[in-house]
Amino acid sequence: MVEDPIKSTLEGLLNVLKSDNVIGETIETETSVLVPVTRLGLGFGAGTGQGENRTEGKDSKGSAAGGGAAVEPVAIIVVSKTDPGDVRVLSLKNPDPIVRAIGEVGSVAERLISKYQDKPEPSED
Repeated sequence: MVEDPIKSTLEGLLNVLKSDNVIGETIETETSVLVPVTRLGLGFGAGTGQGENRTEGKDSKGSAAGGGAAVEPVAIIVVSKTDPGDVRVLSLKNPDPIVRAIGEVGSVAERLISKYQDKPEPSED
């Protein structure tokens, strides 16, 4: 059936696209939480064909699908357990827009955490 190779290839590629593959499993040390960040590349192709088998006098049909994926480590986000405002992004390659964006998100998170840490706790009456 034509749909089977296409469907199974797409299901396999969609499995690769899960967020766990972009933001990896956290790694905990005594002092920090490390979050790996990767970049995914994905390609997919599918085709079908139909023709006449002249030697046997029958129609022939065929289908195929294929795809591939690549995963590249980009950075590691380091969050201190002792100082939650200490969030750093360690690039694993030359700075590019993705790494800069992750760094900016870390800076914003640090400012927000600092802002809320400085506020007094509401009293319970």
